[in-house]
Amino acid sequence: MATPPILILTDVLLSFGGNPLLEGAAIQVSTGDRICLVGRNGSGKSTMLKIVAGMIEFDAGDRFVQPGTTVRYLAQEPDLSGYETVLDYVQEGLDEGVDPFRASYLLGELGLDETLGTKTLSGGEKRRAALARAIAPKPDILLLDEPTNHLDLPAIAWLEAELKAMRSAIVFVSHDRRFLSHLSKSVVWLDRGAARRLDRGFDEFEDWRDGILEQEMEERRKLDQKIASEMEWKNKGVTARRKRNMGRLRALMDLRTERKEQKHATASAKMSQVEGQQAGRKVIEAYKISKSFGDTLIVEDFSTVVKRGDRVGLVGPNGAGKTTILKMLTGELKPDAGTVKNAKTIDMAVMDQGRESLHRDTSLSAALTGGTSDTVVVNGQPRHVHSVMKDFLFSPSQARTPIKDLSGGERGRLMLARALVKPSNLLVLDEPTNDLDLETLDVLQEMLADYQGTVLLVSHDRDFLDRVATSVIAYEGKGRWVDYAGGYSDMLAQGGGAWLKDEDVSKASSKKPAAKPKPKPAEPKKSVKLSYKDKYALETLPGEIAALEDRIKELVAVLADPTLYTRDTDAFRKASSDLDTAKAELAEKEDEWLRVEMLREELEQA
Repeated sequence: MATPPILILTDVLLSFGGNPLLEGAAIQVSTGDRICLVGRNGSGKSTMLKIVAGMIEFDAGDRFVQPGTTVRYLAQEPDLSGYETVLDYVQEGLDEGVDPFRASYLLGELGLDETLGTKTLSGGEKRRAALARAIAPKPDILLLDEPTNHLDLPAIAWLEAELKAMRSAIVFVSHDRRFLSHLSKSVVWLDRGAARRLDRGFDEFEDWRDGILEQEMEERRKLDQKIASEMEWKNKGVTARRKRNMGRLRALMDLRTERKEQKHATASAKMSQVEGQQAGRKVIEAYKISKSFGDTLIVEDFSTVVKRGDRVGLVGPNGAGKTTILKMLTGELKPDAGTVKNAKTIDMAVMDQGRESLHRDTSLSAALTGGTSDTVVVNGQPRHVHSVMKDFLFSPSQARTPIKDLSGGERGRLMLARALVKPSNLLVLDEPTNDLDLETLDVLQEMLADYQGTVLLVSHDRDFLDRVATSVIAYEGKGRWVDYAGGYSDMLAQGGGAWLKDEDVSKASSKKPAAKPKPKPAEPKKSVKLSYKDKYALETLPGEIAALEDRIKELVAVLADPTLYTRDTDAFRKASSDLDTAKAELAEKEDEWLRVEMLREELEQA
C-alpha cells in the first residue's frame, strides 16, 4: 500500500532575471523515500532543495507540508557564525527530547573534535559540522546537498550506513555515483526546467534518460522533415492557390513556432588537455621513501614506478598523507629518506583542492587570463576567453561574475579549465570531482582516457577511480602504502583497504585472496593455427554483435516511455530484464571476438 506524501510541490515556476529556471516542476515526498535529484550544474538542483525546505519563495505553484513534519537542510556553504564551538552549533539544532550525546557521537564519526572553534574551521570542516547538525535530530524529511564532499572513504561508508538506518525521508543531491546507487530508490531528473521522476534506483537512471533524449532527437528529426516538406509546397506558389490552402500555410507557421520553442538538451563540456612534449618512459621512480612530521610517521619505505600513460589514484583516510605523497612524487617535497627521480621533460599541470585560493572578488575571465588581457594561449594560439569559457559551459554574460557568486560546480569547472589549458605531460588532480555534475564527470573521464600523458589523482569517488585509475596507491596503516593494479574495486579484491569501514571490503576480501601489487598478466599460450571454432567465431561474431546492438537500442527506446512503468509494470520489468541480458551477452561476445582477433594477429606475426 502506497504511503501518503508528507510534502508535495506542484507546478513550481521560478525565474531569475526573466529567465525561467523551473517551469511546472513537481515532486512528492513520502515517509521513507530515498530520492536523488540529478541534472546538469545550473539545472536547479540546489534551488529545488531550498524550495522543498521552504527557504525560497517561488513565482507560481503550490507547496504543501503535512502539519507537524520536521525538515532539515544541509547547505553547500553553511554559516557557523555566532557559535563558539562545533558542539554548540550541532547541539543547537537538536529537537526537544533528542539525546544531547548524539551531537558528540556524530562529530566523532565525522572526524571532528567537538571543542573546535568555529572561526578557525576549514571549508571541509564546516561542511562536516553542518552534516552532523542536519542528521542529528532525525527529522521527518532530510535534505542533503552534496553530503559526500570533503568526506574521506571511511566517512562516506559510515554516512551510507547511517542514512540507510534512518526512518527519515531523504532527498539528496550528489555527484558520487556509488553513493547514489547505494542509497537511492527514486530519481528526479531536473532537465530544462522540468522535473521527471523514475521510481527506480540510480542504477537504471542513465539508460532511461538516454532513451528519452534519443526519442526527443527522433521527434525533432521528424518535425524538421515535415517542415522541409511544407516549405517545398509553399515555394511552389502558395499565392496562386485557393483560400483553403491558407490553412496549410498557417499550419506551417505553427510547425516553425513549435520547432523554435523546443528546448534542446544542454550542451556538454568540451574538455581537452593541451599536451606538452612527450616525457620519458619512466616519469617518476620512487625508491624506499619515508617521511615524518615530528613524531607522526606519514610514509615508510615506499617504492613505486610511474610510467608514461599511467593513471595512478591515491586513496586513504583524511590526514593519512595522500597530499604528502603527491608532493614527494612531483618533487615539491623532499623525503626524509630514499630517492625520487623525475623525468627531465616533465610539464606539469595541477588542480589542487584550494578552490578558495583565488580571491573571491576575482572575475571568471580574470581567473582564466590572469587579468592582463581577454585572451588565453592554448596550444600556442591565442583564443578569446569567451571561447574557452564556452568549452566549460560558461556563458559570455558570466565573464565579469566574481568567483564568490559562482556555484560549487562552476568553481570546480573553473579550476579544471585553469589546469587543462596549460601544456602538460603530467596532470595532477587533487579531488577534481567535487561539485561536478554527472555529465561533466563523464566528459572529464573521457578526456583522461584520451590524454597521452600521465595522471596522478587523489579522489574519494569510488566509481570515478574504478573508471579512470590503472593503479591505486592505498594507505594500509602506520605509514605503510601499497601499490595495487586496477581501480578502487580491484584494490579491495586484492585485500587492500583494511582501514575502511566499508562492507565491500569484507565481501571482496572473502571472495579473493590478497594479491601481490601490480601482478603481471600471464603470457597467452601460443597456438599453431586457428581452430575451426575460432575461424567460425571470426566470421559470425561481428553480425551477432551488430544484432545485439540493434536490440539494445530497441529496448532503450521502449524504456524511454515515461508512462510505461505505471501503464504496464510487467512490460517494463520484462524490457528491463531483456536489456540486462542483451548487454551481458554483448559484453561476452565482444570479449570473445577480441580474444580470437588478438590470437589471429599473434599467429600472423609469428
